[in-house]
Amino acid sequence: MADLPGHFDRPVHIAVIGGTGLGKIDGYTPVAAINPETPWGLPSSPIQILEHNGVPIAFLARHGLHHQFAPHEVPARANIAALRHIGVRTIIAFSAVGSLQEEIKPQDFVVPDQVIDRTKGVRPFTFFEGGVVGHVGFADPFDGGLADIVRSCASHMDGEGVVLHPKGTIICMEGPQFSTRAESNMYRSWGGSVINMSVLPEAKLAREAEIAYQMICMSTDYDCWHSSEDVDVAMVIRNMEANGRNAKRLVGAVLDQLSKQEHSNLVLAKHWEGASSGAVKFMTKPAGRNPEAMQKVEYLFPGFWKD
Repeated sequence: MADLPGHFDRPVHIAVIGGTGLGKIDGYTPVAAINPETPWGLPSSPIQILEHNGVPIAFLARHGLHHQFAPHEVPARANIAALRHIGVRTIIAFSAVGSLQEEIKPQDFVVPDQVIDRTKGVRPFTFFEGGVVGHVGFADPFDGGLADIVRSCASHMDGEGVVLHPKGTIICMEGPQFSTRAESNMYRSWGGSVINMSVLPEAKLAREAEIAYQMICMSTDYDCWHSSEDVDVAMVIRNMEANGRNAKRLVGAVLDQLSKQEHSNLVLAKHWEGASSGAVKFMTKPAGRNPEAMQKVEYLFPGFWKD
């Protein structure tokens, strides 16, 4: 990235957050690498700006360029704030997951529609604190419109090695250790479909930032509930590498669809506009608002306090 320009003069509306197994997107031309400093610090990696058919796409490595951030160390607030600041209104996030159900086999894809939070509060998880309070709805953690596009793209790859489960519940655990067998069986009894360590607080922060967000999960193993071999890093990487081509093809197909003019309102997340402004402005009265907290919100939403 060293020889790429450090600025980009157009807004970028679509971003991919890459996780374990998706470190780049094939077929896109790198045109810039920017590293905006936010009120919450620097993002976990410089944001690479890629172009395809004239449409810019932002790519951010969740765990850093060298996978140096453990799940609880990922600067999620800086990541989401930096993407919002450069114009991003739609995020497709990728994650390796463990399967909690027999029918979700290693190398299958899942489009989740629900989350159960099993993180432990050590990760900063909101933009609205320190003198500015906001309660944003999170009943449906993912974006239905984006999920439909992912499902449609996957259906066109049926028979080409892409097996997709159209719905599912992610258990988001703290980590970085894998589950105990007792925990794994408990999560199954709750109706969990897959388990990872990364969807939260990322999805919560995207909702606060009025960004449409959908995760694509790829199963790399049966979690330790299964009678097969115990989970380890070698197993995860082996399955990721075996199906890496399909992961890149699916993400690429989704980006191609989102780049079409017919999806412009979805990409601009028009349906989320104003969700945070109402939540914040009606809670903390002007006399109780902390100026520093207000400035941070202003970074996300320029002109937020003018009304």
